[in-house]
Amino acid sequence: MTGSGSPCGACKFLRRKCIYGCVFAPYFCHDQGASHFAAIHQVFGASNASKLLSKLPMEDRCEAAITIYYEAQARLQDPIHGCVAHIFSLQQQVVNLQAQLEILKQQATESMMTTDTPSLENPNYYRDTKLQQLQQSLDLHRHHNRHHQDRSLDTESDSDLRNIMTSYSELDQHLNTFNQYHNGGNDVLSASFGYISYS
Repeated sequence: MTGSGSPCGACKFLRRKCIYGCVFAPYFCHDQGASHFAAIHQVFGASNASKLLSKLPMEDRCEAAITIYYEAQARLQDPIHGCVAHIFSLQQQVVNLQAQLEILKQQATESMMTTDTPSLENPNYYRDTKLQQLQQSLDLHRHHNRHHQDRSLDTESDSDLRNIMTSYSELDQHLNTFNQYHNGGNDVLSASFGYISYS
């Protein structure tokens, strides 16, 4: 019996007196419980539903009542397959989503592989890149001198030349260190201009 003294929805549908400790009372209210229990009674029968709930621990009965009602509704909507049709539909959605996920992973992997990044298989990569930078700096310096032939080189130009020579010297040092460890079979953890570390 419900707290208001009215019979529970199951007993209301069955048109019987709702006794104290009714197994249906906590899960089928007086107002909407009757329509919910009608589907359960039509598919499973009130006696079978009562036996099922009575055998379960109290903490599991609420979820069981919801599940029984859902299965009863599914069976009324699809008398042949019942809730199994919905389960198969959800499983197919999972399969489709997993396939889409694998495609996205493959595309991401291919995108990373085609990215133009330095490779240890080409130990001259850093030297070639640095030489390109040095060549660009020299071209800029020559362009500057051509437009200032009537003037002597100022302090800033001298500083640029010194920076270029210093950069080239650093390049040789890093390249020699890189080749030494690369040819020795050690794995390069990270390499960049000005910072190289090895395991």
